[in-house]
Amino acid sequence: MSVLKWLFEAQIHFGSKSIAWREVIGGTLGLTSAVLGMRRKVSAWPVGIIGDALLFTVFLGAIFSFGDDKEHANFYGQAGRNLLLIVVSVYGWIRWSSSRKENKSTKPAVTPRWTTVREKMVIAPLLILFYLLSFQIFKSLGESGTWLFVDTWIFTGTALATFGMSRGYVEFWLVWVAVDLVGVPFAFKNGYYPTGTLYAIYLPFVIWGFISWLKISKQESISIK
Repeated sequence: MSVLKWLFEAQIHFGSKSIAWREVIGGTLGLTSAVLGMRRKVSAWPVGIIGDALLFTVFLGAIFSFGDDKEHANFYGQAGRNLLLIVVSVYGWIRWSSSRKENKSTKPAVTPRWTTVREKMVIAPLLILFYLLSFQIFKSLGESGTWLFVDTWIFTGTALATFGMSRGYVEFWLVWVAVDLVGVPFAFKNGYYPTGTLYAIYLPFVIWGFISWLKISKQESISIK
């Protein structure tokens, strides 16, 4: 059996429940990427991209079911989230790599800082517009009900947080908190237990990451002065 075939067919069984191994692996890589990101390591991006690629197939269960009738759900917000993460991660990878080359690898890839007032005035309306457009797209694809609002926010918040990480914005950790607070019940309610567990682990971790980057931003500010 090829590795690719195993990834798409292997399951972990818990009584009547089953979990795809690619969801477990993708989630683990996602958490690893977050740890590396907190440490401002460029390797956070490629690790995250691999994990997101695996999770993309998980949330398009009906498409990647390969004849398994149990896999019938498509969550376009979650799948789109992972696809968008791949795109933004490529941007972040290029940006951090370029920064490392400019600093000749003597400093971390990014310097944490708060967004400026001008940046907030640009980001806020774009965020609202992005949410509304995403909501309409997912609705037209067949999603409905309360989960549509939740799914759209997870998609939007993830996009904002990943972009913020690539730019070194301290606030991106707080956005992750807001994503995790709705991501945990969403994942468990819809049977994505590894993903729900990952979101739950993320919550205290992102708070830790926020505190860490906050301290670094203050130290950098003092050193500049």
